[in-house]
Amino acid sequence: MSVRDALRSAPMVNDVPGLRLLKVGDGWDVVRTSAEIGLLALAYLRGTGASVGPVLYDRPNGRLYYAVPTGSEASWDDLPVRHLSADSWLVAPGLELLDGWFGGWCELPDDDTLTDTHALRAALQHPYVATTLESVR
Repeated sequence: MSVRDALRSAPMVNDVPGLRLLKVGDGWDVVRTSAEIGLLALAYLRGTGASVGPVLYDRPNGRLYYAVPTGSEASWDDLPVRHLSADSWLVAPGLELLDGWFGGWCELPDDDTLTDTHALRAALQHPYVATTLESVR
């Protein structure tokens, strides 16, 4: 099931209009990183023409979430990210709230496209992203 389809059927968060509770690990996982690193990686992915799946910007917490194929947890051990899979939930704006105080969707394809883990890993390891990582630490 695509993230867009999951949003359509996801329950509201405490009856807050526009915010949905997405179950992670059912067809796709999530890689969470800081917004500083994640936005640079997203710019790199877009510049290379890589296929990018849903990317959520959580403005209040300063984080980016990339939807990736399930089963990639071993790929992230040495990077400043957290891999979320089964038994994880994600608060996200629904289709009716694509921007606002929450942040919003930087990418939300109409199909079931997910971000390739190898391309995301390469983006996170790119020298200008790594330089920013060092300054954040």
